[in-house]
Amino acid sequence: MWCSFGIEVVGSRPVSQQAAGGEAAAAGGGGGAGLLQGCCLPVLAGGYLWAGLLPLRVTVPFQRPHRGSPRTVLEEPIDTSGPVSIAVRTCEEASPYSLVDICLDVLIANLEKLCSKRPDGTLCLPEYWCFPQEIADRFLGMITWKGKLTDKTASIFQGNQMKLKLVNIQKAKISRAAFIKAFCHHKLIELDATAVHPDLPIPDIVRGLCSNSWIQQNLQCLLLDSTSVAQDSRLLYFGQLTGLRILSVFNVCFHTEDLTDVSQLPRLENLDISSTLVTDISALLTCKDQLKSLTMHCLKSLTMTKSQILAVIRELKCLLHLDISDHRQLNSDLAFHLLQQKDILPNVVSLDISGGAGITDGAVELFIQQRPEMQFVGLLATDAGYSDFFTTKQGLRVAGGANMRQISEALSRYRNRSCFMKEVLCRLFAVTFSVQVAMPAILKLVAVGMRNHPLDLTVQFTASACALNLTRQGLAKGMPVRLLSEVTCLLFKALKNFPDYQQLQKNCLLSLTNSRILMDVPFDRFNAAKFVMSWLSKYENPKMQTMAVSITSILALQLSPEQAKQLKEELFMAVKELLAIVKQKTSENLDDVILIFSLKALWNLTDVSHAACKYFIENQGLAVFIQVLETFTESGIQSKVLGLLNNIAEVRELSSKLVTEDVLKHVSILLHSSKMEVGYFAAGIIAHLTSDGQLWMAHDFQRRALLQDLHATIQIWPSSSCKMTALVTYRSLKAFFPLLGNFSQPEVQLWALWAMYHICSKNPSKYCKLLVEEGGLQLLCDILEHTEANPQAQQIAASILDDFTMHFLNFQRPSSV
Repeated sequence: MWCSFGIEVVGSRPVSQQAAGGEAAAAGGGGGAGLLQGCCLPVLAGGYLWAGLLPLRVTVPFQRPHRGSPRTVLEEPIDTSGPVSIAVRTCEEASPYSLVDICLDVLIANLEKLCSKRPDGTLCLPEYWCFPQEIADRFLGMITWKGKLTDKTASIFQGNQMKLKLVNIQKAKISRAAFIKAFCHHKLIELDATAVHPDLPIPDIVRGLCSNSWIQQNLQCLLLDSTSVAQDSRLLYFGQLTGLRILSVFNVCFHTEDLTDVSQLPRLENLDISSTLVTDISALLTCKDQLKSLTMHCLKSLTMTKSQILAVIRELKCLLHLDISDHRQLNSDLAFHLLQQKDILPNVVSLDISGGAGITDGAVELFIQQRPEMQFVGLLATDAGYSDFFTTKQGLRVAGGANMRQISEALSRYRNRSCFMKEVLCRLFAVTFSVQVAMPAILKLVAVGMRNHPLDLTVQFTASACALNLTRQGLAKGMPVRLLSEVTCLLFKALKNFPDYQQLQKNCLLSLTNSRILMDVPFDRFNAAKFVMSWLSKYENPKMQTMAVSITSILALQLSPEQAKQLKEELFMAVKELLAIVKQKTSENLDDVILIFSLKALWNLTDVSHAACKYFIENQGLAVFIQVLETFTESGIQSKVLGLLNNIAEVRELSSKLVTEDVLKHVSILLHSSKMEVGYFAAGIIAHLTSDGQLWMAHDFQRRALLQDLHATIQIWPSSSCKMTALVTYRSLKAFFPLLGNFSQPEVQLWALWAMYHICSKNPSKYCKLLVEEGGLQLLCDILEHTEANPQAQQIAASILDDFTMHFLNFQRPSSV
C-alpha cells in the first residue's frame, strides 16, 4: 500500500495537481492487425501537403528540402520546414496515432517473428505480402527513424514485394552490398542518405545507384549531408546521375573537381555545397541558365576574392534562392558587399545572409525594395532585422532574433546548423522567460533542434532551458502529450550524453516537477527513477533535493515490483539518504516540505518491495520513525509513518522486527486516533502482526489484548464507504488474502474485509478487476459459505460481492440512445 493524497508543493511549483493513484501513464500507441492496402498517408504529392483529408497549398521560396521527410521534386518545391508545416505536425501530435502508423509500428516491433530468415541470417517477408508504394516508403522511413535499419532488416526490401520511390536511410548502418541488394533495383526518385555509417561511403552509394539505368536517368533528389568519403576517392562521379535536380553535399569531402562534374548535370536546379572543400565556384557558370537554388553556407575553403565570387553570382541570373550565411565568428563581409550590388540576383526571392558582418537594416531594406518579389531573408546573428520595415513588409519572412516571429522562422530554417541553433535558442530563452501562452509549435522546433544535435552540449543545455520555459507551470496543459513525451525523452538522452554536466541535469529534474509530465506523459520511468534517486545522494542543494525527493515519491508509484528489484543499488542509496533527511529534520523539530516528501517517498518505495523494506530495517529506520512519532503529532506525518510500517508488516520475513515495545506502544495509542486514516493504518499493522501466532509465543496475552482492542475499534468506525483524508491505494489485493482466510481470528478477518470494502467502493473499476484477476472472489465466497464465520464478516463480504455484481452489470449495460 502506498501514499497518495493531496496537492503537494515544492516552493511555488505544484508537483502533483491530482491524487497520485499509482497508475502508470498511458504508453501511447496500440495494437493492430494486418496491413492496410492503399491507405491515404500524410505524404507530399502533387504540390499538396496532406494532413488528414485537408490539402494545404504552400508557396515558398525554392530551397533545400527538409531532412526529416522525403518529398517529390516539383516545379514549385514545397518548403516543409516552415512554421505552417510544423503547426500541421503539431496538430497531428495532439491526435491519436494513425492506424497506419500503429500497424507499421507493431510490424516493426515483431519483424523477427513475422519474417523468415535466409541462410545468411537476413530477414525475408512472407511471399504473399505486398506493400503499396506509399506504405513501403513510410515503412522504410519508420524503420530508419527507430534506428533499426541494418543489413539484416534492409533485406526485406529485396525483390518486388516492396515498391520504393522515396528512400530514407538517414544515419543507418548498412553495408554497400546490402544497400545495392535492397534499394538499387527500385525505381527511385529520391534518396536521403544523410550521415549514413562510414561502411557505406558516397562513392559506393553513387556506384550502386548508377548500376540501375532507370535510376541514372530518373533519380531527381540526392541528399548526402555528412556522409563519408573514402580517402582514396578523389572524384565522386555524380555526372552519371543525369536526372538529378536536387543535390546536397553539406559537410562532405567535396572538392572543386567534384563541383565541375556536378555543374554539368543537365537538369540540376538545387545545389547545396555548404561546409565542403570547394575552393573555386567558377564551375557554376556551366549551369547558370538552370540553377535556381544555391546554398553555400560556411564555405571556408574558398580562395577566390570577394569580387571574383560576386562576379560568378552576378551571372547566375536564374537564382531564386541564395544562401551565403556564415559563422558569426568568421566575421565574413561577403554579404555586406553583395548588398551593395544593384545589378545582381534580379529574380531572387530568398536570400540568407545570417552571420554576416557589417549588415545594417538600411542596406537590407534597400536591397529588398529593389527586388519587391522577395519572400525570405535570413538575418540571424547580424545587426539587422530590427526596424519596422521587417514587420510591416507584406509577404516577407525573416529568420532573425528581433521577435518571436523571426525566432520561429530561424528555428525552422536552421534546424541542421548548430552554430545558428545555439544563437536562436539563446534568443528564444530570453523571449520565453515570462511567456503566458502555450506554444506547441515552438516547442516542437526546440525538440527538432535537440534531436538533430545530440552531441552539442550548448544546443542541448540551451534547448533544455527553453523547454522548461515553454512547459513551466500550467503551460504544459496546452501541449500535446506526444510532444511532451518526445521532449522528455530527448532530455534524458542528453543526460546520457553529458552525465557530468550538472546544470543540464538540473533542467531535466526541473522538467519532471511538472505534474502534467510526471503523471500523464509516457517516458522511461525506470531510467528516470534511477536518475532521480542518484540525485538524492549526489547533491545537497536544498531546493534540488526537495524536487528530487518529491519526484522520487511519485515515480515510486509508477514502477512495477520487477522494475524496483532492478534498482538495487539506487534503491539502497535512496532509502539511506531519505532516512538521513528524516533523521535530520526530526532532530531539528522541523516538519517542512522536505520531511513530508521524504516520508511519502519512503512509504511508496517500500510498497510491495521486500528489498526496500529490508534496506529500511538495515538502516535503523524503525528507530528513526519511532523518533518521528515522538516528535511530531500531526496526523499527516503519523499516517505516512504508519503506512510504511504497514508495508513492512505485510512482509512475513520482516514483520517480526515490528514486535517491539516501542512500536506496539505507539501503534496501540494511534489506533484510537481521532483521524480516521491514522487509526486505519494502525489497525492494519495490528491485523498483520497478530495474524502470525509464532511472533507472539511468549506474549500471547499482549496479542489477545491487541486483538480485542482492534475488534472494539472497528465496531465504532463508520461505514466502509466513509471518506478518509488519505486516499489509500494498493497495487495488489494479495496482502489481504492471508487475513481473509483466518477464521480463527475474526478480528483480523474483519479488518481485511472492512479495508477491501472501503477501497472497492472508492475505486470499483480498479479493485473489482483485481478481485477477478487475483482470485479474491473465491475467498469472499468461502467466507459466506463458512459455517463458523463471523456474521459481521459475512455481511461485509456479501456487500463487497453485491457491489462487485452491480459494477459489472453497469459496466456491461449499453448506454441509452
